[in-house]
Amino acid sequence: MSLTRFSVRQGKRVRDNALHLGLLSRRRQGYGAANSAFTLLEILLALALTALVLVSLNVFVFSMGELWGRNSDVRLFDRHVRAVTRFLENELRTAALPPSVAAGAAPIVPQEIKPASGTTDNLITFELPAGNRLLVWPDRPLPEVVCSLQARDREGLVLLWHSRLETKFSDDPPRETVITPFVTALAYDYYDPDFKTWKTETTIRKDNTGQLQTPQRLRLKFAYGKMKRESVIALPAPTEGLPNF
Repeated sequence: MSLTRFSVRQGKRVRDNALHLGLLSRRRQGYGAANSAFTLLEILLALALTALVLVSLNVFVFSMGELWGRNSDVRLFDRHVRAVTRFLENELRTAALPPSVAAGAAPIVPQEIKPASGTTDNLITFELPAGNRLLVWPDRPLPEVVCSLQARDREGLVLLWHSRLETKFSDDPPRETVITPFVTALAYDYYDPDFKTWKTETTIRKDNTGQLQTPQRLRLKFAYGKMKRESVIALPAPTEGLPNF
């Protein structure tokens, strides 16, 4: 009888201990969950730091945009000058290669041209076998396009052009296309081999016999507002190639 009472008491103690341990474990878990949550102060501090980072980023982006846009006109003008210079260099190089020019002939020469205005002028002239992308034809495009360059006041650099295959090539004035309105002057550089110096002329030079002399370089002067630029284009020399049959 005493053994039975002892067993009952022991079982009761085990149950009480298990219950106590379970309650203690739940309290600890609840205390840990409470400690793992963010407090209101921590949330407000995180929002303040995020807002500060966003404001700093916006200030940086807008300041960089302001700095970039401050000199946008200068950059665009310089890019335009380089683009026009490269375009003319490519066209003149094309005119100097066969079959644009016959073997032994000068590819780029000064000629007397009469534009639509009626005032005859001596202009640098060259021929393009297939024209170029700036030419707008009234009908289908024609090959063997004779081109001339002329700088006009308040108009810019003008390309005068017409095809040798047109029926009124010798009678009608050439068509006109403005390459750029920002060219204010076109000058010609001549090299003196005796003195080894360059001399710039505003008009095409003539020799002692009255023949027009081809310059070695073209000098373009650009202007936009207060900005001024100058570029130099070397005229390509005639190259040796197969004769035209």
